[in-house]
Amino acid sequence: MMQQYLRIKADHPDTLVFYRMGDFYELFFGDAEKVSRLLGITLTQRGSSGGEPIKMAGVPFHSLEPYLAKLVKMGESAAICEQIGDPATSKGPVERKVMRVVTPGTLTDTDLLPEKSERPLLALCLTQQRKTITVGLSWLSLASGALKLMEFSSDEKSLPQRLQHELERIAPAEILISAGTLMLDEHRQALPGKFSEVADWHFDIKQGQKALQDQLGTSTLTGFGVENMSAALGASGALLRYAESTQGRGLKHVNALSVENEDEFIGLDTATRRNLELTETLRGQEAPTLFSLLDHCKTSMGSRLLRHWLHHAKRDQRVARSRHQAIRAIMSADSTEGLSSALNAIPDIERITTRIALQTARPRDLSALRDGMQHLPSLRNYVSLCVADNQTSLLTQILQDLQTPAECLDLLERSLLPLPATMVRDGGVIAKGYDAELDELRALSENAGQFLVDLEASERERTGIANLRVEYNRVHGFYIEVTNGQADKVPDNYRRRQTLKNAERYITPELKAFEDKALSAQERALVREKILYEQLLQDCLPHIAQLQTIAHAVASLDTLVSLAAHASKNNWCAPELIDAPSLNISQGRHPVVENQIERFIANDCKLDADKKLLLITGPNMGGKSTFMRQVALITLLAYVGSYVPAHSATIGPIDRIFTRIGAADDLAGGRSTFMVEMTESAAILHGATENSLVLMDEVGRGTSTFDGLALAWAISKHLIQSSRSFTLFATHYFELTQLPDTHPSAENVHLSAVEHKENIVFLHAVQAGPASQSYGLQVAQLAGIPQSVIRSARKHLADLEAHSLQSTPQFDLFSGVSSAPEAAAEPAISEEEQQALDALKKVDPDNLSPREALDALYELKQLLGK
Repeated sequence: MMQQYLRIKADHPDTLVFYRMGDFYELFFGDAEKVSRLLGITLTQRGSSGGEPIKMAGVPFHSLEPYLAKLVKMGESAAICEQIGDPATSKGPVERKVMRVVTPGTLTDTDLLPEKSERPLLALCLTQQRKTITVGLSWLSLASGALKLMEFSSDEKSLPQRLQHELERIAPAEILISAGTLMLDEHRQALPGKFSEVADWHFDIKQGQKALQDQLGTSTLTGFGVENMSAALGASGALLRYAESTQGRGLKHVNALSVENEDEFIGLDTATRRNLELTETLRGQEAPTLFSLLDHCKTSMGSRLLRHWLHHAKRDQRVARSRHQAIRAIMSADSTEGLSSALNAIPDIERITTRIALQTARPRDLSALRDGMQHLPSLRNYVSLCVADNQTSLLTQILQDLQTPAECLDLLERSLLPLPATMVRDGGVIAKGYDAELDELRALSENAGQFLVDLEASERERTGIANLRVEYNRVHGFYIEVTNGQADKVPDNYRRRQTLKNAERYITPELKAFEDKALSAQERALVREKILYEQLLQDCLPHIAQLQTIAHAVASLDTLVSLAAHASKNNWCAPELIDAPSLNISQGRHPVVENQIERFIANDCKLDADKKLLLITGPNMGGKSTFMRQVALITLLAYVGSYVPAHSATIGPIDRIFTRIGAADDLAGGRSTFMVEMTESAAILHGATENSLVLMDEVGRGTSTFDGLALAWAISKHLIQSSRSFTLFATHYFELTQLPDTHPSAENVHLSAVEHKENIVFLHAVQAGPASQSYGLQVAQLAGIPQSVIRSARKHLADLEAHSLQSTPQFDLFSGVSSAPEAAAEPAISEEEQQALDALKKVDPDNLSPREALDALYELKQLLGK
């Protein structure tokens, strides 16, 4: 047996092999030690191999999935090795075979997959010609069958950052890469996903092209626009080979291909996705985020599509406008509640269809699909109401795609019980009347109960044993039980089967004959039911394409209904997308923050071709970052196709959204806070165009005052003159407020606050002009800094305002400075005034008695009187 195991393990050296032995999956040697450590299961040992004890760890076969889910979450892969031979007829070890390989990127089982997100498998192919590197990406969501390709070129220096940007967008669970690729070795740690190496020849371009043609059932790929994407074709070949090998069968649900262009979506780099908290907070939590706020979807398909829309907002305004029209139609028809109720009855058709294609669907999957299809007419009725009075091409297409597949529904209604068993092996799946042979076998098995009752009554009468019982158990089968006190009445034709403490169990020829017939019928019924179920899965295969169409229509409708419900409840408006440069938001609000606080202050933001940069000043905690983020989120939501939290919004073409917000170091990458800040700023300056939206918050604060001020000035000037992007630039460098004097496309605004005694009240309102001060000490006081420290800071601030920290005066960086050295050395005050100031510096008013304070005042007056 161990020889058989070692042969199988040799074919999967880097994968945990779960080796089926009876009711357990066993792991041996290093696999057992690793799984014991990762999952905390017991490590044992039995026998020896090569003089070393064989270490073992096992899990029950019926509870494998939870263990697999934990391992996959840790990035591990597992090969499931099943018994395919018959133990009763096998002379040696039972024949075993790896039936499937579970890896992070090839999951299809409901128990292993996150409900509201995809876990795609991605293949990465790199080719280099001189200094230009061509990157081919091919990725597949095995659970939905969506296959996509992309190709772009880059130089070696910018490759890691560009690749990270795309991988963050796609979010693959597993990345296939050629074993001979050294180009990315030093950058793998910074790239998301688990890397798996496959042989170089898997990325052969000609083989990849043939694999795609075979998968799509076409003789040419010209119609898909991939004929010149050699690197992407190579990646596709490796991807399909790997996916098929893990599933142990063909991928019948992968029947379409889409090619993504790098200019198709609004660009969101890693920092922007993180700072805007689209689907994950800055602390890595799932809520509160924009996705958690908007996700009122009734189906998992809808939630996954909503997540995809948030990360893949298309630049094409026609896509967003069609969604705005659909949302308007749903709200006008007042159908959100009815649609939500109907959608609530629809299962995850997308993933059920995938499991049908892979022949791994369980009975409850098919019954859920049947029940869901029965509710499609109700769903179509509600959509018809929305379409009736509104011309919306999107809802009209959805209505057409929601046609009930009558043949498929009829098949499932005839073949399945109303509530089938969870597993086929348990029986009770196929409906009565679907198969005559199965009905006959079931009748034999089901009539056993009445036969036993009749036999018991007749035997009691014949033998005179009043407490005689005829029963059945799985170990001994059918038997007649007689207590020891009645043993003398037992007839001669009874044969002893089992002796108990107070009774004897017997079998008769008649009962034995019935037992053979009944038990045989039960076993044959289970075998027959398994055959019928496998045939049912085969019969469902021709309906896969139509089921996928229905799944996509339901997901789109669910997402639109969710957005409509949220817009209606929270008073959001329909944005207007125009072709002219514009970012005009009236009374805009932060979609997430407004739901977290009692009263949110709405603000305007007006940018156009003549006014491109808002220079934002104001106190810490005043709302600068919130204002900037809400502008970016409103812009993104408009292009996603959602209504927006504002009184009105008119938005022009947007190609990218960049953010430089917050301070965080990258210790693992060897980068300080300032280095991270400058790296993100460099990416913005290189990538921003006149159609980009740029958020810059406190640039330059991570270094010395003069260095930071100079950098902030130069960066803002570059964004005004060279990039000409729509820019929100928040700063505490008040010198920057002089920018609008020399650059008319810049404008000063500030977040207002009111100081009362030593306290501060934030008004969170955006007003014209620069702020008067930063209120840093007041914010520190709100944060709980001890009063003694605050008093000391106030005293030191007064000293700083009176004298520069440096021996030579620190002039305004941007004001005219006299070139004569003696001008700087000329005293600004008289000697007597200096003596009085020196005396005043020594006074600590917080620790003076009234008498001491009066004496100090007289002393100062006397010094000045000289």
